[in-house]
Amino acid sequence: MILQRFKTIADAHPATQKMPVLFIGHGSPMNGIEENQYVSAWRALGETLPRPQVILCISAHWLTEGTWVHIGEKPKTIHDFWGFPEELYQLTYPCPGAPAYAAAVRNGVRSTEVWLDTDWGVDHGTWIVMRRLFPNADIPVFQMSIDISKPSEFHYAVGREVASLRERGVLIVGSGNLVHNLGRIAYEPGAKPYDWAVEFDARIRELLLGGDIASLIAYERLGHAATLAVPTPDHYWPLLYALAGRAKDECITFPVEGITHGSISMRAVCIGM
Repeated sequence: MILQRFKTIADAHPATQKMPVLFIGHGSPMNGIEENQYVSAWRALGETLPRPQVILCISAHWLTEGTWVHIGEKPKTIHDFWGFPEELYQLTYPCPGAPAYAAAVRNGVRSTEVWLDTDWGVDHGTWIVMRRLFPNADIPVFQMSIDISKPSEFHYAVGREVASLRERGVLIVGSGNLVHNLGRIAYEPGAKPYDWAVEFDARIRELLLGGDIASLIAYERLGHAATLAVPTPDHYWPLLYALAGRAKDECITFPVEGITHGSISMRAVCIGM
C-alpha cells in the first residue's frame, strides 16, 4: 500500500488532518475568466476546505496509453484549448510540483505500471479550477493521467490504491463533467438543459448517495440517458478516481450543481467533509 511506503514523506510533512476528496465539473475554459455561479461556488468551496499539503489531480484532459504521473518541480500551465479569447492564454497557475509524492504514487500502485513524466504540467481541467479554489498557487500540485485503453473498473481500482494519500495531507481531485456532450451543446445564454442531461445527472447523484458503486462503475448500463450524457468516458472517469477514495459511511455533499449549455453538468462532489 502507498501508506506503508510513505514514511519518509510523512515524517517530513506530517499531516494534521485527513483530506476530503473532490470531483469538480470544470466545464468550459471560459470559467477561467468569467464570473458566474459556478466560479463563485468554487471560490466558496476553497474557503471551507482544509489546507492540503499537496494536491493530486486526475483531469479528463490528460489521456494517455499507460498511467503516468508528472514529476516536474515547476509544472507548466497548459493552454489545451483553441479559439478562445486571448485573455485566457495569458493566464498561468505557477504552482510548485510534488515530485516526491509523484514518485510515491509510482512506487505504491501495484495494479499497473506507473510511468514518470516531466513534460506535462497542469492542464485546463486542473488550473482553471485551482485558480478559484487556491488562488495563491502556493500548494504543490501534480497530475496523474487517465489510461484511455482501460475500462472503468481499472480506473476505480487505481483510485483505491492512491486513496491512502488522504492520510498524508493530499487532496485528491477528479476533474471532468458527469454530463459532457459537446455534440449537443447549446451556445445561447440560459439554454434549457436537455431532459436526458437532467435525468442522468440526477441518477448519478442518487447512486452516489446510495453508495451503489457497481452501478456507478457500469454507468453505460443506465439506459439511453447515459448514452447521450457520456458519449465518451474521459470526462466521467475522474469521478471514479474520486469515488474510490471514499471510506465506508463517509458523507457525500454537492457543493456545486447545475447544467450549463444544455449538455454540460457542473456538479461537484465532496467526500468526507
